[in-house]
Amino acid sequence: MTGRKTEWSRKTGETDITLVLDLDGRGQAAISTGIGFLDHLLGALAKHARLDLELTCRGDTHVDDHHTAEDCALALGAAIDRVLGERKGIARFGWAYAPMDEALARAAVDLSGRAFSCIDIGLTRETIGGLHTENVGHVLASMASALRAAVHVDVLRGENNHHRAEAAFKAFALALRQAAALDGQDSVPSTKGVL
Repeated sequence: MTGRKTEWSRKTGETDITLVLDLDGRGQAAISTGIGFLDHLLGALAKHARLDLELTCRGDTHVDDHHTAEDCALALGAAIDRVLGERKGIARFGWAYAPMDEALARAAVDLSGRAFSCIDIGLTRETIGGLHTENVGHVLASMASALRAAVHVDVLRGENNHHRAEAAFKAFALALRQAAALDGQDSVPSTKGVL
């Protein structure tokens, strides 16, 4: 690992994942999970968080999309957690609104070292592009868990489920980018002195 870059792998009986992450990238992504809409959402996350991400997953999608979606989120969250290290010199908090046509999403992130998530996206379709909609919020919750962050994401309005889901990921990306930004300090942003 150099700077805020890392390579990560996660191999289970259900998935085999490799990823390369540069937290201070330009938003370039090469993602192949076998689930089109998951690739799309992770690509939007990379683009708007301005992180470079190469992620490949071979998963048991013949069983379901759940393991692939969850494990990709866990791997990405763990990789970001690794590059944040002791979390010295970061802003820690981030928040954003992201509109996408008629949809509007809000996200807030605290890179506190404590995992918590409250995700309310309000999707009504069963699937979008091969991804069960119950897994859209689960990806964000799983990422928050492995990232050890408090993550709140709400979609405030929107009729189109694709727009609602994508706006949620874009808002999260913007909030994450703000929270992970270096602020020029050499201290941990906490009264405790550790995160």
